[in-house]
Amino acid sequence: MSEEKKCMSREFTKGLLTENPVFRLVLGTCPTLAVSTSVSSAIGMGLAATIVLTCSNIVISALRKLIPDRVRIPAYIVIIASFVTIIQLLVKAFLPSLDTALGVYLPLIVVNCIILGRAEAFASKNPVAASALDGLGMGIGFLAALLCMSTVREILGSGTFLSGIKELLSVFGEVNFDGFTIPWINAHPMIIFVLAPGGFFVFGIMIALANKVAERNGKPKAELKGCANCPMAATCRIRDDQSKEVSLS
Repeated sequence: MSEEKKCMSREFTKGLLTENPVFRLVLGTCPTLAVSTSVSSAIGMGLAATIVLTCSNIVISALRKLIPDRVRIPAYIVIIASFVTIIQLLVKAFLPSLDTALGVYLPLIVVNCIILGRAEAFASKNPVAASALDGLGMGIGFLAALLCMSTVREILGSGTFLSGIKELLSVFGEVNFDGFTIPWINAHPMIIFVLAPGGFFVFGIMIALANKVAERNGKPKAELKGCANCPMAATCRIRDDQSKEVSLS
């Protein structure tokens, strides 16, 4: 395999394992905890975020030499918001039940730190092909993290698996399959797993498992450092310092 192909492959696969945005970089935790109560909602959010991430990376990379540095963040937000609006209108038109399930978290993809972070840290500095692969890999990594979380939470918290998937698959035609029911859990579900405390518990377990795998492979552990983990942290600090200077003057 040529060096260029190896680089392209690395840009795609890093978001799946070594730099998974949720379990390794600890980004996007708010939508992860909010929509991972069912697998069907997780799939919808993951696919929507992947499409927005890939498309915005492509456009930002293509325009990276034309966007002035002083207005790059507003420009990124406008580009991302455009794709989010398109996705939201399509979901409202064809998958209204998914739109209801995702609620406010679908339009909030605009300010998802994974998408803004990849725009600032990668797409604005790299060619279109590499940026597209980076966005696709990070998006699939986000989707995989949502699937892991939602599988555990839905099975233990509701006693079902893929409940509501019929609505998602309806875009391909008439579908009768609507998931599985696990009788011995469904009769006495552990409701806490579909509530916020259960979400934090499952998230903590997943992070611990990811850290264990990373430790075995000689990689550093993921640590929750707040804004320090976000690629936009430096920009936020600069703007905060500027606002403090204005208030003092």
